[in-house]
Formats: sequence, C-alpha cells, structure tokens
Amino acid sequence: MPKKRISKEKSIRHAKTTTEVVISLILLGSCGLFVKNAFTDVTKVEQSPYYDNKDIPEDNMTQTTEPDPNQVIYETLTVDTTDKFYGDLILVNNDHQYFYSGNEALVNIYDMNIENDRSFFSVVDSSYTILRQVYEPMAKMIQDFYNIYYNDTLEIYGSYRTSEFQQQLYDQDLASTGNEESNRVARAGYSEHETGLAFDFTETVNHDYNGDGDFAWINANCYKYGFIVRYTRSKESVTKFRDEPWHFRYVGIPHAYYMDTHNLCLEEYIDLLRKYPYEGEHLEFSCESTDYEVYFVASHDGEQKTNIPVPNGIRYDISGNNVDGFIVTVYKGQKPLVEELPTKEFEDVSDQINGSEEDNEENGDQSSEY
Repeated sequence: MPKKRISKEKSIRHAKTTTEVVISLILLGSCGLFVKNAFTDVTKVEQSPYYDNKDIPEDNMTQTTEPDPNQVIYETLTVDTTDKFYGDLILVNNDHQYFYSGNEALVNIYDMNIENDRSFFSVVDSSYTILRQVYEPMAKMIQDFYNIYYNDTLEIYGSYRTSEFQQQLYDQDLASTGNEESNRVARAGYSEHETGLAFDFTETVNHDYNGDGDFAWINANCYKYGFIVRYTRSKESVTKFRDEPWHFRYVGIPHAYYMDTHNLCLEEYIDLLRKYPYEGEHLEFSCESTDYEVYFVASHDGEQKTNIPVPNGIRYDISGNNVDGFIVTVYKGQKPLVEELPTKEFEDVSDQINGSEEDNEENGDQSSEY
C-alpha cells in the first residue's frame, strides 16, 4: 500500500477519536449540570404529624442533643404500703393515730449520757428513753447551749411513753379538771411522745421551762439541729393544742429549717408537701450549703406494696406521713451513705390498725404534760 494512503487513514482515525472524546466530555458535563440542578431544586419535606416513632428503639434514633450530665435518674423502689406510718415526718395529732407504740428503736438517755460523759443536762427519771436518731442531735443542741451560757440546769421532763402510760396521764388530767376532754394531754395513741420523736424540757431551778432567758436560744436555734417547737400560740387553731414552749419534735434538719423559715407547723407542712408530687414540680431549697429536693408520693392504699421513684446514686430519705403517703427528701450532690445508723425492722401491724394493739411496758415517765 502506498505510504501516502497510510498517512491519510491514520489522520482520519485520529480525527474520529478526537471527535469521540470531545462528545464524551460534552455529555459528562451535561450530566453533571443536570445532577446539580436536581439537587438545587430539592425541597425539604417535614415529618408527618402522623409519624409514630414510639416503637423504634432509642438506640436506632438519631440523638440531636447531648445528655445533661446533671440530670437525676430515677428508679423504682417498692415498699410496704404500711410503711407510710413510719418515719421522722409522721403526723400524730388528735385526728391521726399512731399505731406502733412499743416497736421503737429506743436508747436510754441516762445510760447514753454516762456512756458519752455528758453531764451538762439530766433526766427526771433514769428510765427515760428516746429514739436513737433523736438522741445525738438533742445532746448536740444542749451541748452548744451549754458552751454559750454555761447553764447546766436543763432536764428532760418527758420523752417516750407507752400507750398505757399515756392513758394514765389522760385520765388523771380529766379527773383534775372535771372536763370530758383534755386540751393539755393527748389521748392514748394520739401523742407524739409515743413515737419517741418528741421530748419536753424543764429546769432544776424553778422546775419550769418557758423558752425565755438563756433558754430562748434553744427555741430560736433548735431548727439547726432538726427540731421544731411543736405547739406555739400562733398555731393553736391548727394544732388544737395550747402553747407549749417546752415540747420539741424531731423532723430532721432540712424540714425543720423550711418550717422555721416559713412559719409552718407540722400540719401545714404536711399539707404543703402534697402540692409537690413526684409527677410535678418538686420543692427545692438550700440549707447549710446543701441543696434539697422534696416530693410526695401517694400510698397505694388497698394494696400491699407502693412503688416510690427514688434518685439513683444520690442520697435520699423516705418517711411516711402517717396519713396518705410518703415524703422523699433528696440530698442533691451527695452520694448515698455507705454506713447508716441501724434501721428498725417493722412488723405488719394491720391488727393494731384494727384496734388490737399489743401490750407495752410502762417506762415510768412522770410528766403530766402532752
């Protein structure tokens, strides 16, 4: 084949290849432009209001916000419904009976004073007892009072009483006054002294305690130790008892602080806490550099058990209110206690609720006050 003809064919093939490459580039460019315009024209579609994602596992759902590290996680604690009759915040008065006299975890005040070398206060009778968790804050309060005034005339005039002894006091008061009912001594079963949470003061000089003079410091500062002056003149219409500046009741530091700050008696405070159920807003306040959160859980009356939501990994206390539920106190920022004071094992006292209370031994209390 002639050389000139070969060069011509080669030129034709080169031109053909070049044309094909150019056409391919044009097509690719057109496709790219088409795809770009397609994405530009896309409109975001909002989620249907009828879309239901409740059955989709949370692990498969996209998390759009970071979890709050300070959020409290709650778990369920199941307790006996009858536990609502126990605890530091039980309300015992003319309308709400205390069924458990005789089952308390008591300590002897006289023996505890000797054991701890405390001689700055005394007891009228060496048989007087009180709940274990009440003794230390009571002694600490009196110790601080003594360190300020060097006054060692305080005496415990009334502490824990059996139901039988409370009945004796009530009958004696009716005999002395001739009245059909007493507003000075509670009926058996309706006295705070039967709980072991209350005590009365007197003093060895005049054998009278009115919360005045040096003793005014105690009545003004008792809330710092977890106590309230249970019966005051301003609350007589609520408590139905006369002013008793000598009668102190243990409720715990956060609750005593809140009640003192807001001028509430125990009846008013128990009513207030029902407005702060677990499902709603909780009562929050600070005391002594500690933040507290308090909420109410209604008891499952008619059922043996009640479920109580409690915080995980945070210290909390639970107390019944002796009426209709439980009060949970959360010590925010505090870890659970590793070692706690011995807790009492409570028995089923449904028989007592029905009126068949067990017999208790008299502790020899000589007080004639409520």
